[in-house]
Amino acid sequence: MLSNGLERGFTEGVLKRIKDPRVGKDAGGYFIYTTSENIKVYIDSYYEFLEKTEKRALEELGNLNKKIAATSEDYEETLAFYRAKKIIIGQLLKNIYHYYTDSVSTTSLMTPWCFGTVVLEKVEIYRDKLSKGLVRDEDIPEYPFYVLQYIDEIYKKTLLDIFEFPEKAFSMRWQYTELLKRYSKVLSNVTNSLQNVLMMIKSYGR
Repeated sequence: MLSNGLERGFTEGVLKRIKDPRVGKDAGGYFIYTTSENIKVYIDSYYEFLEKTEKRALEELGNLNKKIAATSEDYEETLAFYRAKKIIIGQLLKNIYHYYTDSVSTTSLMTPWCFGTVVLEKVEIYRDKLSKGLVRDEDIPEYPFYVLQYIDEIYKKTLLDIFEFPEKAFSMRWQYTELLKRYSKVLSNVTNSLQNVLMMIKSYGR
């Protein structure tokens, strides 16, 4: 369970009902061969990773809130740094809550490094939206130049520190992204094929 009371999406009860050859159980507990890497991941271990990451992220978020409250508005760049880091951690927590509670898609179950690259890309997407004024954030001031600049400078290191990953963890991101794209393409092709079959069956029935 997470600190806010959210519970794991794929509980033992949910896992028992799953008819997926990639999901199984052995002496180590329930596991899944992940979509992006085809690596065996024990589901309890994955959730424990998210729980520990949330704890570190919340601790850092608390420290940042104290620093922001204690810093004068005259120190614009210092505040921009703190706010940039707060935005990054906010996006991390948002994704932890989403993937932790998902009980529908088994693609939410992955290796820690793969989860890290997912969050990395989510932060980049959010930063792009902020720069275009497509979303509002309480930590973005009227003139957001410094905040956006600091996000660009520190988001990778901030995430690596919270995750406690080595630098090479994010060097694998292109592999995960490419594999996920291929998987999505396969699913799309299967869906299209099924639709064609259904159309043929309907035409024969007329």
